[in-house]
Amino acid sequence: MNHPCRARVLPLIDGGFAVLTFGLLLISLLDPQARPAGAAGTTVAVGLAAGQASCLLWIRRRPEYALAVAALAGIGLEVLCPGIGWLGLIGIPLAYLARLRPPRVSLVALGLLLAPTPWELVTGGWRDLLLAVTAVSLGWALGELQRGRAQRRRDRQRQVLARERERISRELHDVVAHHVAVIAVQAAAAEDVFDQQPERARAALGSIGAAARSALAELRAMLHALAVDDGADPDGPQPGLAQLDALADAVRAVGLRVTMSRDDGAEDLPGGVQLSAYRIVQESLTNALRHSHATTAEVSVRYADGVLRLEVVDDGTAPPRRAGVDAGRGIVGMRERARLLGGTLDAGPLPAGGFRVHAQLPVGVAP
Repeated sequence: MNHPCRARVLPLIDGGFAVLTFGLLLISLLDPQARPAGAAGTTVAVGLAAGQASCLLWIRRRPEYALAVAALAGIGLEVLCPGIGWLGLIGIPLAYLARLRPPRVSLVALGLLLAPTPWELVTGGWRDLLLAVTAVSLGWALGELQRGRAQRRRDRQRQVLARERERISRELHDVVAHHVAVIAVQAAAAEDVFDQQPERARAALGSIGAAARSALAELRAMLHALAVDDGADPDGPQPGLAQLDALADAVRAVGLRVTMSRDDGAEDLPGGVQLSAYRIVQESLTNALRHSHATTAEVSVRYADGVLRLEVVDDGTAPPRRAGVDAGRGIVGMRERARLLGGTLDAGPLPAGGFRVHAQLPVGVAP
């Protein structure tokens, strides 16, 4: 998942590596033993160094082409000043390629870069050959390690989303089943009194229409996930906004002072929206208690202009890294709940301290 802050940080990281690469190459060119003969040769070498380093600025968009350009610049550096290292600092662009592409691509690039390394026996010796092989292989290994870590992180996130969708689906299934049961009862009642009491029949048909519209709204969210049993009690009542006070009392009993502020009219909202809102508040308070070690939390529930707005702010500190993994999974689940309803959720630390979760859940669902 790409976040705006990540999109802003990555160019800065790439720029830093580009400057570092160019700086190291310039330092090597200052060595009298590595410097090419003549001012013209030095100028060309500096240009090749700049070309190899600048590839890191666009390597994420075209990694194969960027590595090819870096390798060509490295060949020029190898010819002008063999003492600078094998193909300049080709190991850094290769690490990028291994990070961005699967092994079936990066291993081919590794093989192509290692194949001509015996040339070092002509210009240097066994020591230079060993250094060339080690530098290129180390660059590939570092990139592959980072790729593996990123892949495992994406797999864990997909598992979290899958489990949360399963849970949401089961809960929304119960909500829709309630509406369908109401439709069945009202239809039977309308059939019984259709001829003798038409007014009661019309009232029953009106109830059927309202229940059907609400059920269709819930089904729109339910169709985003697969319905499987996650081990919870399928017959238990699903919580809503009316149960937030009981949730706050339960959290207060274990040491977290909770202040609850909510609109009473929000309790008339569709069951699926209420259920997701309850789960978001529940997960936020759980994270505040278990991971942030907060002592106070403020919960705000407001409904206006067809949007239910939730805000949970606590005074906790940043969670430790290990605990933050579970807390992060909880945030992923909350964000997925909001997304399935067409809403948004933001969560993060506050500049003055504490943690804030803010969600917006639209209530009106287009048919």
